[in-house]
Amino acid sequence: MTTVQRGCEPSRWYDVSGRSAHPWLPVLGFLLLVLTPCASAAALATEKNVLALESFSDRREPVDSLESALRAVAPWPVNFYVEYFEGRRFDDQGYERSEFEMLKHKYLGQKLDIVIARASPALQFALRHREELFPGVPIVFWDVDARRVGQRIPGVTGVTISLDVRGTLDLALHLHPDTNTVAIITENSEFEKYWLDAVRAELVRRQDQVKEIDLVGLPTSQLLERVSALPRRTVLLFQEAPQASVQPEMGTYDVLAWVGQRLPTYCILPELCLGHGGIGGVGADIYGREAPLAAALAKRVLSGESPESMPVVDGTVQQVRVDWRQLRRWNIAESKLPPGSLVLYREPTFGEHYRRYIVAAILVVAIQSLLIIGFLWQRRRKRQAEANLRESEKQFRVMADTTPGLIWMCDQEGKITYQNERRLAFTGREPNTWTECVHPEDLQPVLDAIARSLKSHESFSKEYRLRRYDGVYRWMFDVVTQRVQGDGSFAGFIGWAIDITDQKLAQAALEKVSGRLIEAQERERSRIARDLHDDISQKLALLSIELEQANCSTDGLPAPTKERLEEIQRHCLEIADDVQSLSHRLHYSKLDYLGIVVAIRGFCNELAQHGQVSVDFRDVNVPEHLPKDVSLCLFRVVQEALHNALKYSGVQHYSVQLRATSAGVQLVVSDAGAGFDLEEAAKHHGLGLVSMQERVHLVHGRFSVESSPGEGTTITATVPVMTEEAPAKEESQTANIEGGA
Repeated sequence: MTTVQRGCEPSRWYDVSGRSAHPWLPVLGFLLLVLTPCASAAALATEKNVLALESFSDRREPVDSLESALRAVAPWPVNFYVEYFEGRRFDDQGYERSEFEMLKHKYLGQKLDIVIARASPALQFALRHREELFPGVPIVFWDVDARRVGQRIPGVTGVTISLDVRGTLDLALHLHPDTNTVAIITENSEFEKYWLDAVRAELVRRQDQVKEIDLVGLPTSQLLERVSALPRRTVLLFQEAPQASVQPEMGTYDVLAWVGQRLPTYCILPELCLGHGGIGGVGADIYGREAPLAAALAKRVLSGESPESMPVVDGTVQQVRVDWRQLRRWNIAESKLPPGSLVLYREPTFGEHYRRYIVAAILVVAIQSLLIIGFLWQRRRKRQAEANLRESEKQFRVMADTTPGLIWMCDQEGKITYQNERRLAFTGREPNTWTECVHPEDLQPVLDAIARSLKSHESFSKEYRLRRYDGVYRWMFDVVTQRVQGDGSFAGFIGWAIDITDQKLAQAALEKVSGRLIEAQERERSRIARDLHDDISQKLALLSIELEQANCSTDGLPAPTKERLEEIQRHCLEIADDVQSLSHRLHYSKLDYLGIVVAIRGFCNELAQHGQVSVDFRDVNVPEHLPKDVSLCLFRVVQEALHNALKYSGVQHYSVQLRATSAGVQLVVSDAGAGFDLEEAAKHHGLGLVSMQERVHLVHGRFSVESSPGEGTTITATVPVMTEEAPAKEESQTANIEGGA
């Protein structure tokens, strides 16, 4: 760590030549000191102590810009303390501990008014050790990626940025269109791993375009050897911050200069590349925007405002910044750069050297030739645009006619303007009669979806049945996306449909098999329950009676023997009760004879009695007679949910609600207990959840679970009450899928 202390330095009131920028200030200061001695004490009392934490020891410019911005807006004297970290070393607990002990010793007894942390490593360090190092001191952060800022913390506010990883990759691939490999050079610190993951996530989106090669944490010699062996059409992404405490023979910037001589090199933090051999990248304006925003927040905090009252500010202003020398090296024309790009390190041109002598001549010629040149340039652009448009349309039609999907386009009014050859071959119809090919039951929903999207200009997707040229209806999944004109206005929609009939058939077959398995399971439950109730329970009852008779007829037996017989009789009765309870769990007879409401209420009462818990059951407008499969589904969900709650929730009160809704019958089982992580349950356990979900889906219902550790659990199942014609209708649709019209 490097420490810098900057107080109210007199040199800051003078210009570079040493002359006073304000000649009256010394006189005014002398008069104030002589005439009002207490003024000095008052000024000292209002001095503000500011501690700036910088994440990287080689970055002095951001701290300088922050200090300048803060002094420009602060109405009081500012004592500016700076601590430089090496952010890559925070993975080393020993390093972090030593920094903590040093700061604790150094600022012991020092009153700090504010802590300003730049970048994520410094912010996380300050938050981890806030109570020991800076108790009660407000924290302002800046230059921290918005994705790394979680919930608001009391006493903390700041300025976030959104690093444009995608923009840097797009820039690199745009300037090097023949690239087929992207190599990433970085280290293993938490900070660099975070950005490595961000780059990987973007490269996944381009995996059909470029290949990724990771050069992570390699020794310098091995890194240079690996870079030398990279393919010719490779672009490097360099994300490695130097460390002041490490001075190898070949430093970070030396490595960057070396690899930058061999392959085009970019950085998601352009300041790492610029001036060191890299081309550049897309980044935020740290000095021009972020530092003033952070200084403004710090001033408000120092003025007494609560950080909680100040929202976190987004300081992102993305800008392409490139090194002119590297553009020349890699033969990249500046015209290929996006508008607004900042080109640095430009060498003066011939015209800049002799501007005074040639401006007059240029002005004389320019006025006469401007109109001609403009006309010729405009005509050339128009012809080029027309040629590009014709070529683009040609390429689009070739692509559209060869793609396996069915492609169509419509205008702003919804009128079909184009269908590719595969769609026309599929339907065997002209473009203006496509609606005749949509299944009558699906036509109106499709037209309604298009009409809604034409009003909102929003993309959508839809499943519907489309008639093939041979009269067979096939299920299609159509993804519809809006089209825009050159000026950004809405031009209509383009749709891409694929045949999902085979998936539908497979899904229907799977549901049918699952339904049969569950039906077989229920039949086996019923059989076992009858056997337990009619056979084993009766035998146990008979055995209990015989034991009682034996106990009554043996008056001459010793007392211990009679007590043993009574104990055996009690065990027999307990076993009989357990068998009867097991029989009820396997097959609840109230469900068949008294209906779902009575069955669930009875089950809740039994569970409350046996488990010594409280179960609150409520029903609202539930129909008296529900289909058998629906009743059984809801009852099994209640059984499974309450048993899980009793076993894992850790509370004694549960709620069960059964109500009729416009969508059917809704069941809600909830508790305020321990809760659980849904993803972990799905990975390691979750068989009960899968069983409940499968049962609900088999009766065409919706199933959801809301839970998190410490927040309780709510299970919701909504099942439609189907009419008698519904199964027949489903069979008819399945037949249409398989057999045609």
